[in-house]
Amino acid sequence: MNPNAAFMQFIPLIAIMAIFYFLLIRPQQKQAKERKIMLDALKAGDKVLTNGGIIGLVTGMNGDDLEVEIAKSVKVTVLRSAVAGLVNPK
Repeated sequence: MNPNAAFMQFIPLIAIMAIFYFLLIRPQQKQAKERKIMLDALKAGDKVLTNGGIIGLVTGMNGDDLEVEIAKSVKVTVLRSAVAGLVNPK
């Protein structure tokens, strides 16, 4: 068997791995990095959407816990990781 022929059998596998990296892994890493930056930048006064679909205003923070006002005089405590995104980010 020709050593060059053995290498040629691995070219499709290498191509598939490259496609997976550029189409799946790299965009997912970029999205995770952007989410981490967004979560770290949360501050009081931000309007947020939780993973449960609740929209509220951040009124206080204590480490990983956020106090979110969902209605007048109704406040809930959620984890920072439960925030899906900002509503009307500036």
